Amino acid sequence: MGHREDLLEGAKRCLLEKGYARTTARDIVAASGTNLASIGYHYGSKEALLQQAFLAVTEEWGDQVGPAGSGEDRKALPADPYERFHAVWEQVIAAADASRPVWKLQTEVVTRLDDDEKLREAIKEPQREGRLGMAEVFLGLDSEADPEKARVAGLLCQALATGVMIQWMVDPETAPTADDLTEGLKVLMGERDRGNG
Repeated sequence: MGHREDLLEGAKRCLLEKGYARTTARDIVAASGTNLASIGYHYGSKEALLQQAFLAVTEEWGDQVGPAGSGEDRKALPADPYERFHAVWEQVIAAADASRPVWKLQTEVVTRLDDDEKLREAIKEPQREGRLGMAEVFLGLDSEADPEKARVAGLLCQALATGVMIQWMVDPETAPTADDLTEGLKVLMGERDRGNG
Protein backbone atom coordinates (compact mmCIF):
# COMPACT_ATOMS: atom_id res chain seq x y z
CA MET A 1 0.00 0.00 0.00
CA GLY A 2 1.04 3.58 -0.61
CA HIS A 3 0.73 6.50 1.79
CA ARG A 4 -2.78 7.34 0.56
CA GLU A 5 -4.12 3.86 1.37
CA ASP A 6 -2.14 3.70 4.62
CA LEU A 7 -3.65 6.99 5.73
CA LEU A 8 -7.16 5.79 4.95
CA GLU A 9 -6.65 2.55 6.87
CA GLY A 10 -5.12 4.41 9.80
CA ALA A 11 -7.97 6.92 9.85
CA LYS A 12 -10.55 4.11 9.81
CA ARG A 13 -8.89 2.45 12.80
CA CYS A 14 -8.74 5.75 14.68
CA LEU A 15 -12.40 6.53 14.00
CA LEU A 16 -13.50 3.16 15.36
CA GLU A 17 -11.20 3.35 18.40
CA LYS A 18 -11.34 7.05 19.30
CA GLY A 19 -14.35 8.49 17.50
CA TYR A 20 -14.63 11.38 15.07
CA ALA A 21 -14.04 14.34 17.40
CA ARG A 22 -11.15 12.79 19.33
CA THR A 23 -9.14 11.64 16.31
CA THR A 24 -6.20 13.95 15.65
CA ALA A 25 -3.91 14.19 12.65
CA ARG A 26 -1.10 12.84 14.85
CA ASP A 27 -3.26 9.83 15.77
CA ILE A 28 -3.76 9.07 12.09
CA VAL A 29 -0.06 9.45 11.34
CA ALA A 30 0.83 7.11 14.20
CA ALA A 31 -1.75 4.52 13.10
CA SER A 32 -0.71 4.69 9.46
CA GLY A 33 3.07 4.94 9.77
CA THR A 34 3.11 8.01 7.53
CA ASN A 35 3.77 11.71 8.23
CA LEU A 36 1.70 14.85 8.76
CA ALA A 37 2.53 16.30 5.36
CA SER A 38 1.12 13.26 3.60
CA ILE A 39 -2.39 14.02 4.91
CA GLY A 40 -2.43 17.38 3.14
CA TYR A 41 -0.76 15.98 0.04
CA HIS A 42 -3.17 13.07 -0.45
CA TYR A 43 -6.43 14.36 1.06
CA GLY A 44 -6.10 18.13 1.40
CA SER A 45 -7.01 18.12 5.09
CA LYS A 46 -7.60 15.89 8.09
CA GLU A 47 -11.34 16.57 7.76
CA ALA A 48 -11.43 15.37 4.15
CA LEU A 49 -9.54 12.23 5.15
CA LEU A 50 -11.92 11.55 8.05
CA GLN A 51 -14.91 11.97 5.74
CA GLN A 52 -13.49 9.39 3.33
CA ALA A 53 -12.62 7.07 6.19
CA PHE A 54 -16.12 7.34 7.66
CA LEU A 55 -17.71 6.52 4.31
CA ALA A 56 -15.36 3.55 3.89
CA VAL A 57 -16.19 2.24 7.38
CA THR A 58 -19.94 2.37 6.75
CA GLU A 59 -19.62 0.78 3.31
CA GLU A 60 -17.48 -2.03 4.72
CA TRP A 61 -20.06 -2.59 7.48
CA GLY A 62 -22.75 -3.07 4.84
CA ASP A 63 -20.57 -5.55 2.96
CA GLN A 64 -19.81 -7.51 6.14
CA VAL A 65 -23.29 -7.86 7.61
CA GLY A 66 -25.30 -8.52 4.48
CA PRO A 67 -24.92 -10.29 1.19
CA ALA A 68 -22.54 -8.10 -0.78
CA GLY A 69 -22.58 -7.47 -4.48
CA SER A 70 -25.13 -8.94 -6.84
CA GLY A 71 -23.68 -12.41 -7.10
CA GLU A 72 -24.43 -15.80 -5.63
CA ASP A 73 -24.91 -14.54 -2.05
CA ARG A 74 -27.95 -12.48 -3.05
CA LYS A 75 -29.29 -15.22 -5.30
CA ALA A 76 -29.20 -17.58 -2.31
CA LEU A 77 -31.61 -15.39 -0.31
CA PRO A 78 -35.20 -16.62 -0.12
CA ALA A 79 -37.60 -15.37 -2.78
CA ASP A 80 -40.45 -14.91 -0.30
CA PRO A 81 -40.24 -11.26 0.89
CA TYR A 82 -40.88 -12.09 4.56
CA GLU A 83 -38.35 -14.94 4.57
CA ARG A 84 -35.79 -12.73 2.83
CA PHE A 85 -36.41 -9.87 5.30
CA HIS A 86 -35.97 -12.34 8.17
CA ALA A 87 -32.79 -13.88 6.74
CA VAL A 88 -31.09 -10.52 6.24
CA TRP A 89 -32.10 -9.30 9.70
CA GLU A 90 -30.63 -12.47 11.21
CA GLN A 91 -27.30 -11.56 9.60
CA VAL A 92 -27.45 -7.94 10.74
CA ILE A 93 -28.41 -8.82 14.33
CA ALA A 94 -25.82 -11.61 14.54
CA ALA A 95 -23.22 -8.92 13.84
CA ALA A 96 -24.66 -6.42 16.36
CA ASP A 97 -21.88 -6.80 18.93
CA ALA A 98 -19.14 -6.57 16.33
CA SER A 99 -20.96 -3.60 14.72
CA ARG A 100 -21.14 -1.59 17.93
CA PRO A 101 -18.09 0.62 17.13
CA VAL A 102 -19.54 1.44 13.70
CA TRP A 103 -22.92 2.43 15.15
CA LYS A 104 -21.28 4.42 17.93
CA LEU A 105 -19.32 6.29 15.25
CA GLN A 106 -22.42 6.86 13.12
CA THR A 107 -24.30 8.23 16.13
CA GLU A 108 -21.45 10.65 16.83
CA VAL A 109 -21.30 11.77 13.20
CA VAL A 110 -25.04 12.53 13.18
CA THR A 111 -24.57 14.83 16.18
CA ARG A 112 -21.91 16.78 14.24
CA LEU A 113 -23.95 17.48 11.11
CA ASP A 114 -25.51 20.77 12.26
CA ASP A 115 -22.03 22.24 12.69
CA ASP A 116 -20.21 20.58 9.78
CA GLU A 117 -21.81 21.33 6.41
CA LYS A 118 -18.97 19.68 4.46
CA LEU A 119 -19.49 16.44 6.36
CA ARG A 120 -23.24 16.62 5.76
CA GLU A 121 -22.70 17.14 2.02
CA ALA A 122 -20.15 14.32 1.89
CA ILE A 123 -22.56 11.73 3.27
CA LYS A 124 -25.76 12.75 1.46
CA GLU A 125 -25.21 10.82 -1.76
CA PRO A 126 -23.76 7.68 -0.12
CA GLN A 127 -26.78 7.68 2.20
CA ARG A 128 -29.14 7.79 -0.79
CA GLU A 129 -27.23 4.98 -2.49
CA GLY A 130 -27.26 3.00 0.75
CA ARG A 131 -31.05 3.21 0.91
CA LEU A 132 -31.39 1.68 -2.55
CA GLY A 133 -28.92 -1.03 -1.62
CA MET A 134 -30.91 -1.84 1.51
CA ALA A 135 -34.14 -2.06 -0.50
CA GLU A 136 -32.45 -4.56 -2.78
CA VAL A 137 -30.86 -6.65 -0.04
CA PHE A 138 -33.68 -6.64 2.52
CA LEU A 139 -36.62 -6.82 0.10
CA GLY A 140 -35.23 -7.87 -3.28
CA LEU A 141 -36.33 -4.64 -5.00
CA ASP A 142 -34.63 -3.48 -8.18
CA SER A 143 -34.03 0.28 -8.08
CA GLU A 144 -33.67 0.43 -11.86
CA ALA A 145 -36.96 -1.38 -12.51
CA ASP A 146 -38.97 0.67 -10.00
CA PRO A 147 -36.92 3.56 -8.58
CA GLU A 148 -39.72 5.10 -6.50
CA LYS A 149 -40.71 1.83 -4.87
CA ALA A 150 -37.07 1.09 -4.05
CA ARG A 151 -36.58 4.62 -2.70
CA VAL A 152 -39.47 4.49 -0.22
CA ALA A 153 -38.67 0.92 0.80
CA GLY A 154 -35.03 1.95 1.31
CA LEU A 155 -36.12 4.83 3.53
CA LEU A 156 -38.04 2.38 5.69
CA CYS A 157 -35.18 -0.13 5.81
CA GLN A 158 -32.70 2.59 6.74
CA ALA A 159 -34.97 3.88 9.51
CA LEU A 160 -35.41 0.35 10.82
CA ALA A 161 -31.69 -0.38 10.75
CA THR A 162 -30.85 2.77 12.70
CA GLY A 163 -33.58 2.16 15.25
CA VAL A 164 -32.73 -1.50 15.70
CA MET A 165 -29.03 -0.87 16.19
CA ILE A 166 -29.69 1.88 18.74
CA GLN A 167 -31.92 -0.52 20.64
CA TRP A 168 -29.13 -3.12 20.59
CA MET A 169 -26.67 -0.53 21.91
CA VAL A 170 -29.02 0.47 24.76
CA ASP A 171 -30.38 -2.91 25.86
CA PRO A 172 -29.47 -6.06 23.93
CA GLU A 173 -31.71 -8.18 26.16
CA THR A 174 -34.90 -6.50 24.93
CA ALA A 175 -33.73 -5.39 21.47
CA PRO A 176 -35.67 -6.83 18.53
CA THR A 177 -34.78 -10.15 16.99
CA ALA A 178 -35.23 -11.10 13.34
CA ASP A 179 -38.41 -12.93 14.39
CA ASP A 180 -39.73 -9.81 16.15
CA LEU A 181 -39.07 -7.60 13.15
CA THR A 182 -40.62 -10.02 10.68
CA GLU A 183 -43.70 -10.55 12.82
CA GLY A 184 -43.98 -6.79 13.36
CA LEU A 185 -43.84 -6.23 9.61
CA LYS A 186 -46.63 -8.78 9.13
CA VAL A 187 -48.73 -7.00 11.76
CA LEU A 188 -48.17 -3.64 10.02
CA MET A 189 -49.14 -5.21 6.72
CA GLY A 190 -52.34 -6.60 8.29
CA GLU A 191 -51.25 -10.14 7.53
CA ARG A 192 -51.04 -11.40 11.09
CA ASP A 193 -52.89 -10.96 14.33
CA ARG A 194 -49.91 -11.14 16.69
CA GLY A 195 -52.11 -12.37 19.57
CA ASN A 196 -53.39 -15.31 17.52
CA GLY A 197 -50.05 -16.24 15.92
